[in-house]
Amino acid sequence: MERLQKVIAQAGVTSRRKAETLIEEGRVTVNGKMVTELGTKVDPHNDKVEVNGVPIDKEEPVYYLLYKPQGVLSSVEDHLDRRVVTDLIESEKRIYPVGRLDYDTSGLILLTNDGEFANVLMHPKYRIQKTYIAKIRGIPSRQNLKLLERGIKLEDGKTAPARVKLVKANNQKGTAIVEITIHEGKNRQVRRMMEAIGHPVEKLKREQYGFLTLRGLNAGEFRELKPHEVKKLRELAVT
Repeated sequence: MERLQKVIAQAGVTSRRKAETLIEEGRVTVNGKMVTELGTKVDPHNDKVEVNGVPIDKEEPVYYLLYKPQGVLSSVEDHLDRRVVTDLIESEKRIYPVGRLDYDTSGLILLTNDGEFANVLMHPKYRIQKTYIAKIRGIPSRQNLKLLERGIKLEDGKTAPARVKLVKANNQKGTAIVEITIHEGKNRQVRRMMEAIGHPVEKLKREQYGFLTLRGLNAGEFRELKPHEVKKLRELAVT
């Protein structure tokens, strides 16, 4: 017997946290009866679990690394009919992105149908490093970069210390390339950090997620993660 929210997450429907919300909202039934208690346990092999009236089937987990282009949403659908990340991956499984990259940000994003795995990677207490390359307006001083390294106040709180490196400065164009590594996932965090020191981002790309890189991929391309990479990500998240 396993907890209902875990069974829903393992089926690839959503994360465990979101599954708990669905249960509390009365959108989950077990053998035809509505269940709203989070402690409910079910037999994943014999009990019939439905979410929003749709039966869940335990799927084999899949894990993808996608090079998201600019102009693609980190979502599974969009009411404005814009392209979403799942449009770029041919999969019969119900996959969804792990976290988000802004519409105008390109780079590395993971997709999976393993809700438990996604929940671990996105949980705030786990600290997976994410490295971005930003083209910014103006050339930041060493003093300003140190502000980011120490953590800078944003409207939703102070950021954790970041690793920051000035990669290139173009005095003629008045722009610079900066590499920044963070482990948090605040909304539009890198863009807001740069704005806070007076250097708005013109272009942003996530180059690395933990030990994973975009090596060998062009924008719009993807690959499956290898089993040892999935295992290493799990280990990285909880250490």
